[in-house]
Amino acid sequence: MIDGLLQAVPSVGPLTWVLIGAVAYTIAAYWLDAEGYLPESISVSGPITTIHTRRGRAFLNWLAGPKRFWRAWTNVGLGATLVVMVGMFFMLLQQGRSILENPPAPSPVNEPSNVLVIPGVNEFLPLSVAPEIIAGLLIGLVVHEGGHGLLCRVGDIDVESMGLVSFAVIPIGAFVEPDEESQRTANRGARARMFAAGVTNNYAVTILAFALLLGPVVGSISVASGAAVGGVLPGSAADDAGIDAGDRIEMVDGQAIADGGDLEAYLANSTEESVSVTLGDGTETTVERSLLVTRLSAGSPFDRENDAGVDVNDTITAVNGTEVRTERGFREAVSGRETVSITTDDGETTTAPMGVVSRATSPALPGIGGDAADHPLNASGFPTDDSFTLLSIAGQRTLTPADVTAALDRKAIGEDVEVVAVVDGERRTETVTLVKDYRDGREGSYLGISPVSGYSGVGMSSLGVDYYPAAEFLAMLTGEGQSLLGATLVVLLLPFIGAVGGAQYNFAGFVAANRNFYEVTGPLEPLGGGVFLLANLLFWTGWINLNLAFFNCIPAYPLDGGRILRACVEAVVSRLPIEDKHTATRAVTTSVGLAMLACLLLVVFGPQYLK
Repeated sequence: MIDGLLQAVPSVGPLTWVLIGAVAYTIAAYWLDAEGYLPESISVSGPITTIHTRRGRAFLNWLAGPKRFWRAWTNVGLGATLVVMVGMFFMLLQQGRSILENPPAPSPVNEPSNVLVIPGVNEFLPLSVAPEIIAGLLIGLVVHEGGHGLLCRVGDIDVESMGLVSFAVIPIGAFVEPDEESQRTANRGARARMFAAGVTNNYAVTILAFALLLGPVVGSISVASGAAVGGVLPGSAADDAGIDAGDRIEMVDGQAIADGGDLEAYLANSTEESVSVTLGDGTETTVERSLLVTRLSAGSPFDRENDAGVDVNDTITAVNGTEVRTERGFREAVSGRETVSITTDDGETTTAPMGVVSRATSPALPGIGGDAADHPLNASGFPTDDSFTLLSIAGQRTLTPADVTAALDRKAIGEDVEVVAVVDGERRTETVTLVKDYRDGREGSYLGISPVSGYSGVGMSSLGVDYYPAAEFLAMLTGEGQSLLGATLVVLLLPFIGAVGGAQYNFAGFVAANRNFYEVTGPLEPLGGGVFLLANLLFWTGWINLNLAFFNCIPAYPLDGGRILRACVEAVVSRLPIEDKHTATRAVTTSVGLAMLACLLLVVFGPQYLK
């Protein structure tokens, strides 16, 4: 009975627990404040707590000594901040407009809980790197607000107090509280530099962190040999053999494996139905191979909308009545027939043509006039808008896209070739005249066929694992082949690059899920696993500081961008023949701020409520 009641209770998500904790914290904090247990330096406003201190002002006065250097430093930062401010303004306007006109489907990327930089609540920020994320956040907050305080003293603006802001017990900000009267009497240049100082320091920390990360740290990390197992498909041969995500396959049947491609090539040519696998930790296991269907491409003749079709996660047991358990066995069983019967482990048998699922390339061929009627397939009677199953070209059987390329190799422009395909369930044989290949950098003849997927769109694996792109992520971290802007964008996207379509997996640093795929071999090898900890700290410090800088450049009060906007508007309005300059300034800054707030709300909540 108790178990039944517990199962009936709905699961509580991380965000709900955060809200419950915030309410409990607020009640406790108000009670402590009412009873006089909290010192005057701590103030509570709901779950937001601020801690004020007057200490450190003497240090700021000392640090502000070389005023000419600090003015020059923040003048450079102010220029960069103005450029980013303008970019953020137009980017948010465009994003808000796009969401209003065509709201995107809800996805993990635009889930409101994933806007919060809270490990465990934000699904892209794992708890395993929470210390590094919090450290990066604290560094960003300290240098940001420290910059404001430093430039206050450089501009002869008094500082009332400094401190930290927390959401319950989680630090979310820091602050420097300038003296209001002193700030009003300071010149606009001093105030603008003071507002830009925090963002400037965040840029500096980002550059330093990424320079260290992409230089000596990542230079000491290399990809370990072996096939990196990112995931294991349920019911696959690897699953049955006890292989898990995070394992690394180093050897198969005594043969060393360099990477996932090497393993796939070995399995594609092996006829052994049972193979011995050695993992990176020395564990040996035996895999009893079986053909798991991993993919059905659009247009596959085996994809049926009824119970007789082949489905993903089915296991192929026989082809044309002959048992098959390997990729090579499947290829040999289907190579001699245009139509084959596939039997799956649920006892169903599906008969369909076996070839390459194909489509015609774009009918507009620049090299031959751009007229759809001139497309070689269209001219011969094949469809140019629907997929079909290609069986052979010039008498050569086509089972894979590589077979299509081989069949057309060395064919001359103007040569006629016989093309056999199944179109809308009907076998058709047509003679197609090859044309000149119009594509850039290509020479030779062109048929106009774009292979989509081999083996009639049925993807299969006798092992059943997904490979983790360890080498690709390491290359992204180093900025290999990227411009500075491109490398920056890639780094910003890495924590959720899998969700935005850039990769199959996200990269949150060198964590438990992927650390087995890397090893320390460079100049920092004596540090051992500490290199991974250092890499995570630098990665998240740079990532958070860059995001803090960009966010604070939004031209909306009370962000730094909003304060800089006000200073700029005041400078412009002061030169205009307007009597009420204060009202004009407030009208401009308020309008821009409200527009930015509306766009931010659309970005965070629009996909959930407008779709």
